[in-house]
Amino acid sequence: MKIHKIIHGGCLSGHRTYILSGMGILSAVASYLVGDTDLFITMQSVFTLGGIYFLRKSGETKRKSYAKNTGKISKPRR
Repeated sequence: MKIHKIIHGGCLSGHRTYILSGMGILSAVASYLVGDTDLFITMQSVFTLGGIYFLRKSGETKRKSYAKNTGKISKPRR
């Protein structure tokens, strides 16, 4: 049972995009602080990876709101 959980991501399954975005932002900031890149390239990377994060987040909120409204029409109870 533990191998199955490990293969499918365990407790972090479904959070891969957030982890990769966060690590990318940290990497961009660290490369700026070390002196490998300039401020323009760092900000470009941060905004790109932040956009990926928020695109994923907005898709999840839309899926949750659509799940609540299944489209079934039910008669009101009296």
